Amino acid sequence: MISGFKKGTIMKTLIIAEKPSVGKEIARVLGATQKSKTHIEGKDVIVTWALGHLLGLKMPEEYKKEWATWDLNTLPLVPEKMLITPLKNTRGQLKAIKQLADRKDIGSAVIATDAGREGELVARWILEYVHFNKPVKRLWISSQTDKAIKDGFDQLQPSKKYDTLYDSAVARSEADWLIGLNVTRALTVKYQDSLSAGRVQTPTLAMVRKQEAKIQSFVPETFYTVQLIVDGKKAVVQEGAPRKFSEREKAEALVASLKNNPVVVVDIKEKQTVQQAPLPYDLTELQREANQRYQFSAKKTLSLMQTLYERHKVLSYPRTDSKYLTQDMISTMKERVTAIQNFAPQEVKGILKNGTKVTQKGVFNTAKVTDHHGIIPTEERPRPEKMEADELKIYRMVVERFIGLFLPAYKVSKTTIVFSAANILFELQQEEVLEKGWKKDIQKQSESVYTLNEQIMHPTYTIKKQLTEAPARLSEGALLQNMEKNGLGTPATRAEIIEKLIKSDLMERNQNKLSTTPKGQQLLTLVNPALVTPELTSEWEKSLEEIAKGTLKKEDFLKQIKKETAQLVAEIKQSTETYKDHALTNKICPDCGELLKERSGRDGKLLICSSSTCSYKRRKDPKISNHRCAQCHRKMEIHEGKSGNYFKCKYCNISEKIEGKTSKKPSKHETNKLMQKINKQQEEVESPLALAMKAAMEKKND
Repeated sequence: MISGFKKGTIMKTLIIAEKPSVGKEIARVLGATQKSKTHIEGKDVIVTWALGHLLGLKMPEEYKKEWATWDLNTLPLVPEKMLITPLKNTRGQLKAIKQLADRKDIGSAVIATDAGREGELVARWILEYVHFNKPVKRLWISSQTDKAIKDGFDQLQPSKKYDTLYDSAVARSEADWLIGLNVTRALTVKYQDSLSAGRVQTPTLAMVRKQEAKIQSFVPETFYTVQLIVDGKKAVVQEGAPRKFSEREKAEALVASLKNNPVVVVDIKEKQTVQQAPLPYDLTELQREANQRYQFSAKKTLSLMQTLYERHKVLSYPRTDSKYLTQDMISTMKERVTAIQNFAPQEVKGILKNGTKVTQKGVFNTAKVTDHHGIIPTEERPRPEKMEADELKIYRMVVERFIGLFLPAYKVSKTTIVFSAANILFELQQEEVLEKGWKKDIQKQSESVYTLNEQIMHPTYTIKKQLTEAPARLSEGALLQNMEKNGLGTPATRAEIIEKLIKSDLMERNQNKLSTTPKGQQLLTLVNPALVTPELTSEWEKSLEEIAKGTLKKEDFLKQIKKETAQLVAEIKQSTETYKDHALTNKICPDCGELLKERSGRDGKLLICSSSTCSYKRRKDPKISNHRCAQCHRKMEIHEGKSGNYFKCKYCNISEKIEGKTSKKPSKHETNKLMQKINKQQEEVESPLALAMKAAMEKKND
C-alpha cells in the first residue's frame, strides 16, 4: 500500500513514470501484474508512463495563421500566453493516460518521473493537459533498486513542495522558445539558410572556435634549455635566471662558463603533503574522464549510465551536478560495499574488516547536495555477465572512485634540492611516497639522498632543443569542462547540446577532437554578440535556480526574456553582415536549374535544391547494399535509373536488376538488434522544442 493514501479504500492511485522501462520496474515492485500496452494495473495502483516528453509548447502557427510564414516583418513572435500541445508521435500514449486519469476509481496520482527539473515538467504538463484535479504526490528517489523504490513510496511528498521546481522548468522552456525560435527564424530568413542559434549552443560553438583561433594564430618557436645532470637525474635552472635561449650559441656559452666550477648543494626543502581521495563523480566529470580514457562521447557515456541506473540498477541517479553525499547515507555504506566485492575483492575485504569506515569524512555534506547526491554504486549486486563491455568500463570507474572513500590518504614527501654552479641555481624535484593510500597503483621509488654543502662529483650538462607546441583542438571532455565552468547547460543537457551542434553542420567531431565548420564560423559572425558569450546563459541559470528556490518569480524572469528577445531580433534585422553558403555545389538541379547544396541526412550526405520552391533531392553518394557482386563478392551500390533502382559494383562495373522484396525471415540477431534500436529510440527522446524546431527547419528547407 502506498503511504499517504487511506487503507481499505477501493480507489486506486495513478502512477506516472517517465519511461516504459522504469514504469515496469515500479509496477513489479508494487505488485501490479495486469499488463497492457499503455499501463500495468494492480490491486490499488495503475502504473503508466510517458515516452520522455508527451507535450511541448505550441509552435507559432498554432497561435496565429500569419506566423506560419517565415517573414522578418512578423518577428519577434511573442504569444500573450504560452500554451502546450501534444507531440505528434506520442499522442496515443497521452490519450491512454487521459483515459486512465478520467476513470472513476482513480482517487489520486503520484509523479514518478525523473527526480529533476525536466522530469517535473514531463509529469506536470501531462497532469495539466488531462485536467487532473485530485491529490498528487511526488516520488523522489536517487536509484532504481527495489529498496529505493519501496522506501520512496513510503516517504511520498506533496507535489506542492516541488511547485517552484516546476516553475523553473516552465521558465526555462518558455525562455528557450522565445530566444531560440525567434533568433533562429530571424537568421534563417535574413540569410536564406538554416541557421540554428540559442543561448547555450552558440556560446558552446564559440568556445570551439576560440580554441581554433589560438591554433591558427600560433607561430612555433625553437628554444634551448640547459640542464644539470646529477645521478642520472635532470635539474633545471631556477626561476629568475635565464631558462630559455633563442640561440644555441648562448646556451653553449652558459655551459662553457659552468664546466670548470664546482656544483654544491646550497638548499634542501622538504614538504609532506596529504591528499585525500577524490569525491564521487558528478555527471560532467564522469563524462570528461570517460572521454579522456575511452574516447566516449558525452551522449554515449550518459546513455551507458542510464542503462546502469535503470536496467541493471547498480548506479545511483546519473544526471546530478553534486559530488557529495547526505548524512543519512552513512548507514547504507556497508551494504553498498558488500555489493561490489566481486569487482574489488581485496579492497572490499579490508574495508569490511575495518568496519566500513569512510576516511574521506568531507564527502558527507547534506548542505552541498542539490537535487541528487554524487554518483555511487547502489546496494544491488552487479551481474557483469549481463553487462556490455562499455557498461562495465563506466561501472568500474564509479566503483574505483567509491572505494577510494574508504582508503587511507595518499602521503608523499616532496623534496627540492638546490644546486649552485657559478651563481647559477639549479633545482631538482624528488618525491618519496610515504603511503600509497587510495592511489594503489602508484609505485614507490627510491630517491637519492643529499646533504647541505655537499659537493657533486663529475656533474654534466646537456642542452635540449625544444619547439613551442601549438594548442590542441578541444576534446569533448575539455569542452564539457569549459561548459561547466561557464554555466552553459546542465549536466543532463550538455551532451545533447554537443550532438545538436554536430547534427546542425555547425561543428564536426574527428577522432575525439572538435572543430567548427565554415557554416559554424559564419554563424558566429552573424549572430548577436550577446549570444556568443556565456554570460547570458550564466545569468539565466542563476535566475532559474532562484525560481526553483522560490526567491524569484517566474513571471518577472520571463518579462525580462521578452525584452531581450525583441532586442536580439532588432539587432539581426539591422545587421549589414553578408553570408556565403559553403554547402552550395557546382551541380545543377535537373528540375529547375538552380544549384544543388550538400546536406547531412540519416544515411549520409544528400544533395538538395537550393531553391525554396523546388523539392528535388538525391543522395550524394550511392547507398551501399548488402547484395554481393557475383564476380568480386564485394558489396554493391544502389543506383537510381530511369526504370528504377539497380545494383552496381564500382569495382567490376557490373550492374544487376533489383528483384522484388524477399520474404526471408530475419535472424534472431537481426530481430534483437532491431528491438534494441526501437527501445533506444523510445527512451532517447529529444526535448519538445528541439523536435518542433527540427520539424520546422525541415519544412522550411523542403
